[in-house]
Amino acid sequence: MSDSPPSPLLALRGIGKSFFGVRVLEGVDLDVRPGEVHAVVGENGAGKSTLMKVVSGVYAPDEGTVEFAGTRRSFHGPRDAQRAGIGIVHQEFNLLPERTVAENVYLGHEPVRRGLVDRKAMLSRTAGLLDSIGESSLPPDARVGQLGVARRQVVEIVKALALDARLLIMDEPTAALADHEVEQLYALVRRLQERGIGVLYVSH
Repeated sequence: MSDSPPSPLLALRGIGKSFFGVRVLEGVDLDVRPGEVHAVVGENGAGKSTLMKVVSGVYAPDEGTVEFAGTRRSFHGPRDAQRAGIGIVHQEFNLLPERTVAENVYLGHEPVRRGLVDRKAMLSRTAGLLDSIGESSLPPDARVGQLGVARRQVVEIVKALALDARLLIMDEPTAALADHEVEQLYALVRRLQERGIGVLYVSH
């Protein structure tokens, strides 16, 4: 007999959301288990972004329930969802170009030693995270402003992993990538799967 599948990391049940009387989401059910990748596909206006904003704590659902890691949740904003283990990589990156990869990854939660930012630890931890997803060729001390789009996307993913993300939402991740970069992204998503990270992949 085969083992039963793992419990869902994310479980949405009966999610509904309206704005000014217009129904955007109705009766949405979704399970994402550790290491699963789910494509969320549809035209503009189909409700993809609204659903992702419910998952990531931007919106509270009008109806239905959100369970994450076996616990029913009512997120009080994106930071609350982030602390629970839900990361999001936006189409428009939220990076500081004049800072290094490591400084962006640990922005706001820098390792501290004797009251000062421990830059050596920050570089080492970032290098470890990059290596864990097969991106060891990206130097943690590189300036983000000197990186191309594909590598900036890697920095955003590592930012989420540095906050112990267990579910990663990727919003239109291929929109600005060249064909060979898209293949690299797919390989990276497979490596995230191998780490047991669930992925919600939003696309048209």
